[in-house]
Amino acid sequence: MPIPFTNPPIYPPVAPGKYAATIQRASADYADRPGGAEDVSKCRAAILGLADDTGVIMNHGRPGAREGPHAFRAALVRFGVAQPAPWTPRAERRADTNAGHHAEHTLPHILDAGDIVPGRTLEETHDRVTAATEAIIALGLLPIGIGGGHDLTFAFARAACRRSGVRAGLYVDAHLDVRAEPGSGMPFRSLVQHAGVAALSVVGLSPLVNARDHHDWFTDHGGERLDVAFSIEQAQRQIESTASRATTGPGAPAPSAFVSLDLDAIDAAQMPGVSALNPDGLTVAQVAQYAHAAGRCPLVACFDIMELNPMHDTDHRSARVAAYLFLRFIAGLGERARTNR
Repeated sequence: MPIPFTNPPIYPPVAPGKYAATIQRASADYADRPGGAEDVSKCRAAILGLADDTGVIMNHGRPGAREGPHAFRAALVRFGVAQPAPWTPRAERRADTNAGHHAEHTLPHILDAGDIVPGRTLEETHDRVTAATEAIIALGLLPIGIGGGHDLTFAFARAACRRSGVRAGLYVDAHLDVRAEPGSGMPFRSLVQHAGVAALSVVGLSPLVNARDHHDWFTDHGGERLDVAFSIEQAQRQIESTASRATTGPGAPAPSAFVSLDLDAIDAAQMPGVSALNPDGLTVAQVAQYAHAAGRCPLVACFDIMELNPMHDTDHRSARVAAYLFLRFIAGLGERARTNR
């Protein structure tokens, strides 16, 4: 089935041996091409470009995140992936070899569904994002959002709430993003109020850039601020704990969660290309632990990387970090597939 409200993805030339050469690319006639359905059946996840920054502009942030998906793809084509990955424990590599398996962890096949075509209003754009994400889920694929204003996480995760029973989320962000007014600072309040999310956890919060009433609302609605994990395993436990908080009581649904990475959680020295600079943020390595954990955690039903703003990037540094975080998620997803988790 075609993905509604999208334009096909555009990549620069991709050299053989690069990971981007393995990505299936949707086109306007994708579902009607011979072998199109078969190609999708080989995929485990799908990229959806959330190419809009209307919410950022409404919040008086720096415009430009609408170009985030384009910059992400331009950076992604530069990555080749050597295996086994350096973060794979040696004992695990030996166990694979002793069992007669390849020590290399094959990365899963991915579909790129293209970019959202924004609507005439922010609400219409949100509805289009939700419809496109629901279509991806209907294909049996895990949606991966690349954006774009962080308000789009509301529309993106709302689809997983409706289709996959998601009731919890962990996000890495300098801001709580629980404003009452429309704009890029509202996604997590809206997910609680309008999508049934019952448990939230935030990592990387900067107390100096969050209003007291936002913090009060967050804690009053069961939100938890977490310390930064020191390993992939601890990050995964934090995701699992967040999901379990939303599933207490008899008849509760099975735990599941979304994970959202706002690039402004990363220190500005490593991440200049964002809508809101962070002078005292996390390192790329710290955030990468959450990307990898989200990929391999079986409870994660959707994942996004948001607020990439190439208009303010330096030497494509931020776009390359976003592409790297995506690949860490994909590496984790490959581990999830291998262990049937």
